[in-house]
Amino acid sequence: MIHLQHIERIFLVGDEEVHALSDVSMTASDGEYIAIMGPSGSGKSSLLNIIGLLDRPDNGSYELDGIKVSELDEQQQAEIRRHKIGFVFQFFHLVPRLTAFDNIALPLMLSGIKQEERQVRVTAALAAFGLSNRAGHRPDQLSGGQRQRVAIARATIMQPSVILADEPTGNLDRSSGIEVAEILEELNRQGITLIMVTHDPDLGRRARRQILMVDGRIEHDK
Repeated sequence: MIHLQHIERIFLVGDEEVHALSDVSMTASDGEYIAIMGPSGSGKSSLLNIIGLLDRPDNGSYELDGIKVSELDEQQQAEIRRHKIGFVFQFFHLVPRLTAFDNIALPLMLSGIKQEERQVRVTAALAAFGLSNRAGHRPDQLSGGQRQRVAIARATIMQPSVILADEPTGNLDRSSGIEVAEILEELNRQGITLIMVTHDPDLGRRARRQILMVDGRIEHDK
């Protein structure tokens, strides 16, 4: 499903080149559960951004479902990202003025899904994530765990085949963090590929595969 070969990502900081990713190659099969770990600045988020088509490699190739996505233009990448990839972030990235219902519905609106179908799908998602009684609440009226559940519902409303989670429990208390991890793992059991960046060794050990990054390279993959 995911196939990266010899990925390089280089940033210019002043006159100096910083190699965020150096000769990174990896594959991920359908339905895998992978934790990407490593110290700050090791390239974890840079790798996740490449996989999520939020950034482009300077060198190397990336295939997703047999498509060489690294060769596509921005519009083509955006279309694949919209339908195949869901994102969950540490700080939720919900739209503050929108209710939980409307935040979850946003990807459907942007994809031109009709209002009747949006109503059905969002109502079902709210129920599935235990948020039916919070549908009309804005993010500032929700707890951290509830906001992350809204974010996960939004990430999965388009029925993606891949979820990319960047420190999904990093802004939550322990109890809420475990709840969110269990929700993501249930989605993985349903067949969605889950790739998660985390600093939390306990969370990382829950994954069936751990990738350790150091200085922009994959140090271990087990």
